[in-house]
Amino acid sequence: MSKKTELKVAVIQRELSVDVAKNKQKIKDAIKEASKNGAKLIVLQELHNTEYFCHKEDVRFFDLAESIPGPSTVEFGELAKELGVVVVLSLFEKRAAGIYHNSAVVLEKDGSIAGIYRKMHIPDDPGFYEKFYFTQGDIGFKAIDTSVGRLGVLVCWDQWYPEAARLMALDGAEILIYPTAIGWDMNDTSEERRRQLEAWITIQRAHAVANGIPVLVANRAGLDGGVEDSSTFWGNSFICGEQGEFLAQADNQNESIIYASLDLARSDKVRRIWPFFRDRRIDAYGDILKRYGK
Repeated sequence: MSKKTELKVAVIQRELSVDVAKNKQKIKDAIKEASKNGAKLIVLQELHNTEYFCHKEDVRFFDLAESIPGPSTVEFGELAKELGVVVVLSLFEKRAAGIYHNSAVVLEKDGSIAGIYRKMHIPDDPGFYEKFYFTQGDIGFKAIDTSVGRLGVLVCWDQWYPEAARLMALDGAEILIYPTAIGWDMNDTSEERRRQLEAWITIQRAHAVANGIPVLVANRAGLDGGVEDSSTFWGNSFICGEQGEFLAQADNQNESIIYASLDLARSDKVRRIWPFFRDRRIDAYGDILKRYGK
């Protein structure tokens, strides 16, 4: 008997606030709705319990962090077990005094922790002062085994790096997943906003094409808590297939849940006609380890 390869997935896009309890309930309600509609893998956006606090540097925001395992993994783990679904969380992790991470946690359908990923690439840009809060990840690019497949989970700024996507694929990831919080600066022109959004979509679709695996992207929408010096998150969460084709896409401002049915056997078919892995010149890539040039 052949292994069942069809998987219904859901990506949740929500506008969040400074009210952690309200955010958690909103996310739980969305998980329940996604499960009711048949999703077996549910992906949440970056740092979904809280406002996006990295718009400024303030030591008080460290109080939002929690341990892993901790309250959220227990709370959401109970829901994952109740519904029988795999859930990808995104949490502000307090690993030790003075060591904090932007981390993703994959919860198995029995509520247990299947694996953790700590964000490797940490930005430091206007409105995204993440280096103040987060230590660079040290787990590396390791795919996580679950009952629905082997997942390559990365986080937001990681999505601009083809090296990260490729290393996850080389570790056997069957799906690439990006919890995200990205948006426009208030001063961006409409033309600049369009260029940024199209670049963001294009590079992630390219990760699907280059590696022959589906990509799931969960972004925020709206303005967290009406914070005027924050960014306007541009939504546009999406799911694409192995050749970069759109399977589902949210708009730029509304809360939504998007769905797609994936055939996990299709990667093998696509890689037969586009054998990029076969033709890689691993003998000639040594300079990739250099910062720049000679």
